Amino acid sequence: MTTETGQRETRRQADRSRETRRKLLEATVECLVERGWAGTTTTLVAERAGVSRGAQLHHFRTRGELVAAAVEHLGAESVSDLRERARRVDGGTPGERIGAVVALIADFYASDLFTAALELWVAARTDPELKTVVVPLEARLGRETHRLAVELLGADEARPGVRETVQATLDLVRGLALANQLTDDGRRRDRIVRHWSHVLEALLEGRAP
Repeated sequence: MTTETGQRETRRQADRSRETRRKLLEATVECLVERGWAGTTTTLVAERAGVSRGAQLHHFRTRGELVAAAVEHLGAESVSDLRERARRVDGGTPGERIGAVVALIADFYASDLFTAALELWVAARTDPELKTVVVPLEARLGRETHRLAVELLGADEARPGVRETVQATLDLVRGLALANQLTDDGRRRDRIVRHWSHVLEALLEGRAP
């Protein structure tokens, strides 16, 4: 009985720890989007998350660690959401599916994930310590997003030029997301996404666009 009680308490502590961590990560992303890197302090994050400063330091020793973990957490959730939304895309023609998938990827990059990550990238440019955290994080997110795009588009990277075409698609929608940071660029983004979807279909099929 004593052993069972101890195990239950251990599980409860682990659950509380995971919940505290989740609150901190979500509060960090909210602060990054609303206040930017300069306004995202560990004190403010702890207050917004409703946890003690000690609890925050227990999970994350520095602001860089906290923010990088938050962006990675949001990235994982966003990728999972993107995959689930893509599953619900109606069959239609190959061209219609490619258009729907490219639109989903464009929306993915126009989300809070990109805004939070952008704040981190800009700060890391002149902060060597933060840069050591951000560069591998960006590499992991980049690889995962590329793999997901290949999967959703049904692209055959064994064919010459296909890998570069998929990457060009990701670079394009990331640039569109950047243009959307200061003003609502939705209409122009929609036009470009539709046009690129037709070009992409031809390129993936080995035809001249």
